[in-house]
Amino acid sequence: MTSADDYVLQLIQDHGLIDRETVGNALEQARAAGNSEEAAPGVALENLVAAKRITWEQITATLAREFDMEVVDLADVRPLPETLELVSRDEAERKLLLPLQRQASELEIAVADPLDTEMLDELSRILKLTLTPRLATPDAIRDAIGRCYSDSPGAAEQSEGDFLSNLEKSGAALSLEMGVGGEVKAEDAPIIRYVNLLITEAIKRRASDIHLEPLEKRFRVRYRIDGVLHEIENPPKRLQPSILSRLKLMAEVSLAEKRIPQDGRIQVRASGKEIDLRVSVLPTVYGESIVMRILDKEGLRLGLPELGFFSDDQANFQSLVTAADGIFLVTGPTGSGKSTTLYAALNYINKPDRKIITVEDPVEYQMNGINQVQVRRDVGMTFAAALRSMLRQAPNIIMIGEIRDLETAEIAVNASLTGHMVFSTLHTNDAPSAVTRLVDIGVKPFLVSASLRGALAQRLVRRICPNCAAPYTPTPKELTSIGITAQESASASYMKGAGCPKCTNVGYKGRRGIFEMFVVGEELQSMIYSGATLVELRRKCRELGMRSMREDGIRKIAAGVTTIDEVLNATVSIAE
Repeated sequence: MTSADDYVLQLIQDHGLIDRETVGNALEQARAAGNSEEAAPGVALENLVAAKRITWEQITATLAREFDMEVVDLADVRPLPETLELVSRDEAERKLLLPLQRQASELEIAVADPLDTEMLDELSRILKLTLTPRLATPDAIRDAIGRCYSDSPGAAEQSEGDFLSNLEKSGAALSLEMGVGGEVKAEDAPIIRYVNLLITEAIKRRASDIHLEPLEKRFRVRYRIDGVLHEIENPPKRLQPSILSRLKLMAEVSLAEKRIPQDGRIQVRASGKEIDLRVSVLPTVYGESIVMRILDKEGLRLGLPELGFFSDDQANFQSLVTAADGIFLVTGPTGSGKSTTLYAALNYINKPDRKIITVEDPVEYQMNGINQVQVRRDVGMTFAAALRSMLRQAPNIIMIGEIRDLETAEIAVNASLTGHMVFSTLHTNDAPSAVTRLVDIGVKPFLVSASLRGALAQRLVRRICPNCAAPYTPTPKELTSIGITAQESASASYMKGAGCPKCTNVGYKGRRGIFEMFVVGEELQSMIYSGATLVELRRKCRELGMRSMREDGIRKIAAGVTTIDEVLNATVSIAE
């Protein structure tokens, strides 16, 4: 047992399997042997079993009665290879569990400790599956893990020696052209191949980030795919320093410095494409945590429909971004797709007769026919400094990565009032808040009313995998939770992903935006000029027909694009 062993000791006493005096003596012996108060119950339990005062079979049967769970016989169990692949051998041995059978979004799993609900909740969250636990003795699970994973090619995690040996064998297939490498020693080759594999696999699985996190007893590696973190097979803890040093070398940051955060960049070429990785190194208690943001500089060629617009919102969006002058803002928190939306807008309006200049920090994607300027604060190239020089270049359209201060905001407003179209982003929760945010920064309300053409608030939701999407009937509780009426439900086409190899069995593939479109007309201009409050602005927008992000999400649920859970997680209730 690994959790709440004191509870198990109390339980076997209550069921008369062993007397209190014997348990008390076992606890005293465990403490006398130098075990802490936290570890003593587990040691006492192991000693009682070793002394044959009780068996694991008796303990398991007692737990099954207490929690009304089924005891499973693992002697003849042979899980399918794809079921075993859901949990690595290392994780199965560490958590003492065995995946048994998967049916759609449910996974039957054998565990020895039903009290470790935190572990079960975490596994359910990682796998995005509902777990149905069955009980088995610890020895039975260990035997089954050894037997089943040995019979399943590729499902078991290797020992440290095998881990490196297999990387050496697969090295020829892991070609990744690195911008930085340094001299390669023979003993370093497996580590280099592992890092190459880590990056190529992340690119193959469409990951946006790679997270390498040193924990107390393991070295956790996770990919962020479609906004959700997925844990992959972890390398042995012993290899942590070597892997981190290799990545720091590639990112051209100091190998000797381990006390302060560092930022670097890795340039690679994979499948004929240039890929940039922005690297952040952060010292933690158990070592340096590294996060790599993957930027495919040639990969962003999104059209407006791919963003997730319905036809009416797309028409409004096209009208706003093709205006002759003014400011158009995209708002939302970090990671909500603001930059992607702006790049798609620039791609849409990028014509030979227009000069477009952007100022960004950093330049995430390179676009043909557009002049892109990189902010460099160390030499005085700030957003404001770049903007002042850009205006002397006579552009038609300007894109500012983000309006962060009054100086930048004032230059953007003045540019819009002198015949330029200005695009930028703000961090606000909804679209009308863009007005109050500009005023809070220090822009005068009459300038905001004269320059602002509109704002788009957005969030990202995962798209149901088109390959495994199937009709789905939500429960009345689910419909009520998001506010879908019976009338709306009658004409809806609800879908849900069952899980397939193309979406790595999660039921989602890719993301789409849900939007709130704020168009500044004459009435709203007058209200902004008069200093109307956010509540008044939002009420007027609703009267004029503006949909909230929650309502746009409901439309996408009804169209079978995404699910109720995704929209609930991404939005707040509709504010009238």
